[in-house]
Amino acid sequence: MGLGKTVQTLAFLQYLKSKNTLEGPTLIIMPTSLIGNWKNEIAKFTPELTVLELYGLDRADKFSKIHEHDIILTTYALAHRDVQMYEKEKFFYIILDEAQKIKNPKTKMAIAIKSLHAQHRLALSGTPIENHLGELWSIFDFLMPGFLDNLKFFKSMYQNPIEKEHDVSRRELLNRKVAPFILRRTKEAVALELPSKTEIIKRAKFDKKQAALYENIRVTMEKKVREAIKGKGLSRSHITILDALLKLRQVCCDPSLLSLEAAKKVKESAKLELFLELMEELQAEGRKVLVFSQFTSMLSILEREIKKRKYTYTKLTGSTRKRDVAIDAFTKGDASIFLISLKAGGVGLNLVEADTVIHYDPWWNPAVENQATDRAYRIGQDKPVFVYKLIVENSIEEQILKLQEKKRSLQDSIYEGNANQEDKFNGEELVDLLRK
Repeated sequence: MGLGKTVQTLAFLQYLKSKNTLEGPTLIIMPTSLIGNWKNEIAKFTPELTVLELYGLDRADKFSKIHEHDIILTTYALAHRDVQMYEKEKFFYIILDEAQKIKNPKTKMAIAIKSLHAQHRLALSGTPIENHLGELWSIFDFLMPGFLDNLKFFKSMYQNPIEKEHDVSRRELLNRKVAPFILRRTKEAVALELPSKTEIIKRAKFDKKQAALYENIRVTMEKKVREAIKGKGLSRSHITILDALLKLRQVCCDPSLLSLEAAKKVKESAKLELFLELMEELQAEGRKVLVFSQFTSMLSILEREIKKRKYTYTKLTGSTRKRDVAIDAFTKGDASIFLISLKAGGVGLNLVEADTVIHYDPWWNPAVENQATDRAYRIGQDKPVFVYKLIVENSIEEQILKLQEKKRSLQDSIYEGNANQEDKFNGEELVDLLRK
C-alpha cells in the first residue's frame, strides 16, 4: 500500500546482521512482478545484505549457494515448483510478500509454501482480507499453524458467526486473539507528509441503443442464472453467475468487448466518451495519469483512441515482456499516460510521478482498487492525487459500489474492531448484482 513494508523488513534484517544475530539465510517469496523491486530496494537501502535470486532457467545451479547469502529471492510459482529443492533447507526467516497469494489454503502452492522450514515466519500484506475471513485463517496457518485451530473450527467459531450472523462478541474475540500479531500501518499514522487524496466518482449515462443492449442482456442472464440455481444450487452456479456479471460489466465498459451479434450493432460507448472528455481536460492541465482496467481488451481500445489524439503513453499488461522499459517511459517523462491492467500492475510499482489515477471499471473488492491507487499515493508522493472512478448510471457498476462498502466494512471490522450490525455479507450478493 506504499507504506514502506519492504524497507521496514530490510531494515530489520540489516539490524539483525549488524548485531550478528542473523542466524542463516532469509527466504523472501513474492509475486513475479516484484522481483525487480526487491532487488532495487536492497541495493538502494541495505547494500550490505547479500542477495541470491532463485529465479530463471538457471536457478537449479544456485541452490548450493543458499547459505552463502543473507537473502534469497523467489516467486510463489517457483517456490511451489522447487519445493523438493527446499526440503533439506532451514531458513532463519521465511517472508511472504503480498501474503494474500496463499489466501486459498487448498491450493498446491499454499500447501507447498507452508511445508517449508524456518525458525521464524513473517507475512507482509496490504490486503490480508480481500473477500472473507477464511483468507486471514490461511495466512495465520502459515505463520503459526494451529493458532486459529483448523479451518472447519475457524468457520464455525468465527467466520460464519461474524459474516452471516453479525455476532459482535465473536468479532471482538477474534480481534483480541490476532491483534498482538498484526502490525497495521496506515497512511494517517505513518506518512504524515503525504499530500491530499481526492476521490471523484464520474457517472456516464447510456444512450438508447446501449441501454437497450444492457437491459436485454441483464434480463436474459438473470433468467439463466435463476434456472442454474434452481437446477444445481447456488454453490454450483458460480460460473454461470460470473459469466452473467462479466457480460454486464463489458457492456458498461464498451459494447465491442462482447462477441454477441447484438453488441456489434451498438457503436456508442457512454463511458468511453466520458473517459476521452476527462482525458482531454487532464492533458490540457499537464497531468500524469495512471489508467487501470481489469480488461486488457479495454486497454487496447483506450490505446487506439489515445493514439488518434497523439497523447504520449505507455502500457503494462501480463503480456508485456519488457516491463522495465514500459515503466521507465512513464517515470522518466516520455509518457503522460500509463495504461495498466489491474492484474499486472496493481501491486509492486512505485509511480509517484503520477498525480491522477483513473479506475475505468470498478471491482467489487475495494482493497484491490486501493492497492492500485497506491502505486501513486505512497511514500515519496509530493503532489495532491486525484482518483477518478468511472461508473455507468443505473447499472451493475452502481451495485458494485454498494458491495465495496460492505466489503470495506468487513475488512475494517477485523483490523480496527468496528462492529456495524447492519453490514451484511452473504452468498447471494453476486446474484443481487443482476437485479435492476
